[in-house]
Amino acid sequence: MQADVWSVTSWSELRRDGLAADEHNFLHPDREPRTAYLTRKLEGAEGPVVAVSDFMHAVQDQIRPWVPNRFATLGADGFGFSDTRAAARRFFKIDGPSIVVRTLQALAEQGAVDRSLSVQAIEKYRLHDVTAGTSGNAGGES
Repeated sequence: MQADVWSVTSWSELRRDGLAADEHNFLHPDREPRTAYLTRKLEGAEGPVVAVSDFMHAVQDQIRPWVPNRFATLGADGFGFSDTRAAARRFFKIDGPSIVVRTLQALAEQGAVDRSLSVQAIEKYRLHDVTAGTSGNAGGES
C-alpha cells in the first residue's frame, strides 16, 4: 500500500471554491458543470481521505461535500489542555500514530484490511496513553 500526503493551506478557500462550483451549477444548469478544485485533484485517488489539523473537526469537515472518497477527520476539539505539544496532540488524537490508526480503520471499513490491524496499532503506539505522544517535539515528526 501507499499513501499520499497533501498539505492544505486554507480549508476555507477550498470550501469557497466548492460552494462557487455548486452555485454555478445551480444557476446555470444549461452550461457545462463546474467541478470543485478539490474534487478534480482527488479524482482517481484510491482509498480514504483523512483530514487532520490542530483546529477543531468542524474546520476540516467544511470540505466534506467535495471529497469523492471516504472521508474522516481528526481535530483538536476542546479547551483547557496544556502540556507539551506531543502530549496535546496525543490527547486530541492528531499525532502521527493516531493518523495511522484512523487510516487503518477507514481502510477496514472499505474491506481493504482486517479490522484487527487498527487494534494492533492502538496497542503498539499506546494510543490510550497521553504520555506516549511524540509528534511535535523539536526534531521529531510534526
